[in-house]
Amino acid sequence: MNFARIMRHLLTGQLAIRRRFPAASLTVIEQAIKQSEMTHGGEICFAVEAALNTASLLRNQTARERAIEVFSQQRIWDTEYNNGVLIYLLLADRDVEIIGDRGIHSKISSKEWEDICRAMESAFRQQQFEAGVIEGINTVSSYLRKYFPPGPENARNELADKPVVLY
Repeated sequence: MNFARIMRHLLTGQLAIRRRFPAASLTVIEQAIKQSEMTHGGEICFAVEAALNTASLLRNQTARERAIEVFSQQRIWDTEYNNGVLIYLLLADRDVEIIGDRGIHSKISSKEWEDICRAMESAFRQQQFEAGVIEGINTVSSYLRKYFPPGPENARNELADKPVVLY
């Protein structure tokens, strides 16, 4: 059991999200997702969570494991072309995880997903939270444009564009 991690999670509350992502930033991120999805046939969801609950911490749940749960809970796997992508940020661990549905995941290497995560984390270390998320959305979008170009068959917006703030 990692005592420092538990303390970090217990001390990171919802105020941490509001400080880093005020309402105006969440609106900018929503618009970036909306604009992005006009250029490809994929679906992007951004979710941010301040900290894990105590039970998850005691199970030593990783940010990756939590991101997979969120991917399922938000039904990102439920897109017609299996091309949904979750960008998940766990603030207490300062960790970004990207989960792509099987339609896009099979085309992108783990290293490419990891590179996007590390670039976002680098921006966050410089306190550039909104810019880091926008950068991540733009990079994910470049892959979605390559493998899922826009067309009348995939013009429907299947997932909400509004960022998900988890409590």
